Amino acid sequence: MRKYTPKDDVQKKSYYNDRFYVTPTIPRLDPSSDEIYAKDIESLKSKVTIHDSYIENGELVIYINPQDNVKTLTLLRDELEYDMLMELSAIDYIATRKGFEIFYEMLSMSKHKRMRVKCFIEEKQTIESVYGVFKMANWSEREMFDMYGVKILNHPNMKRILMPDDWYDHPLKKTYPLHGDEVAQWYEVDHIFGKEARDEIGPEERDDAAVDRYDTTRFSRLGHEVPFGTEITEGNETQTPLGYTEEGGVKLFGKRIIKDLDEKKSKILDKRR
Repeated sequence: MRKYTPKDDVQKKSYYNDRFYVTPTIPRLDPSSDEIYAKDIESLKSKVTIHDSYIENGELVIYINPQDNVKTLTLLRDELEYDMLMELSAIDYIATRKGFEIFYEMLSMSKHKRMRVKCFIEEKQTIESVYGVFKMANWSEREMFDMYGVKILNHPNMKRILMPDDWYDHPLKKTYPLHGDEVAQWYEVDHIFGKEARDEIGPEERDDAAVDRYDTTRFSRLGHEVPFGTEITEGNETQTPLGYTEEGGVKLFGKRIIKDLDEKKSKILDKRR
């Protein structure tokens, strides 16, 4: 295995930001403003520790201790009529808080209410499986382990669900490169042809923005169109005139409504204004 380089800065902030866009904020309301949520909070407080609670976008959010996750979901199911676990996953806060925020999205069909149960665990900390309370947790917890590396205790089949069993690292962590790492570049070459073929085949191109203009099965270059799958190389490219409008122009009620553009009179900007 080649030397593994640090990936602390692989997901940099986008270079483009709309200067007129303002991120909206959602007000957080006191749970006492909703009669049903207020009763749910009082019932839970007598049995589990609730560190914080608020209503956001019409949904109750509570923060609990991670060791109380099974107990809390059991109470919600058996005593408070939250009969469905809709989703669960993790949020990567390793860089800022050294761990993950785990959330469980609950739904009460009878009360027509939603509740989001949250807790925080450290990066290497484990958390108990809720599969015994809601069977849907089976695949969701496996995905949380596969994508984030969160280890779940007492899960019936704790193994990867999307990535191969021998995949290195966890792709949804913020320290994981968006286009994969050195291991990902060689994975298929190593498994299909063997490591001895690396020099002959080369690493996999994982940049989805990379375009080969001579690959006519996937890319057609404006002004050099050729039939699908045609073999071309540098030097034997055909050239076709550029057309800015459909043949015959754009018409409305038999009259042309858009003037044809002349390639020779058009100007291509060197950079965006």
